[in-house]
Amino acid sequence: MSSMKFLRQAARSARTFSTTSVVRKDLVQDLYVKELKAYKPPVAAKDAHVGVVKNFSLPAVPKPPTLPVDLAAELTAYDATEPTKAEAEVTSSSAHAGEDVGKGADAFLGFLEADVKQAEVHH
Repeated sequence: MSSMKFLRQAARSARTFSTTSVVRKDLVQDLYVKELKAYKPPVAAKDAHVGVVKNFSLPAVPKPPTLPVDLAAELTAYDATEPTKAEAEVTSSSAHAGEDVGKGADAFLGFLEADVKQAEVHH
């Protein structure tokens, strides 16, 4: 009988254990949530922005363009400062030393339109 009693007690104690996995609490998560709930942000002063943010002011209104009073005089002054063809040739010849610059655009176009001579192939 004592063995039967022992078996019954063993069966009862075995049944009390849960067969499912024990739910474990995440201690780090619990601490984190607790700290989040306990956090109180510092109260900002109403004039905290003073000195950090500039006051907005509209820019000055732009002036509309005006026509010159003496347009003819300004055009003659412009023509006087405009480089002439002779000056342009002197500067370009010094910049392109060794090239055929003096022949002009017509010579260049003639060169492009000329037939290309095919080299004879000897078999």
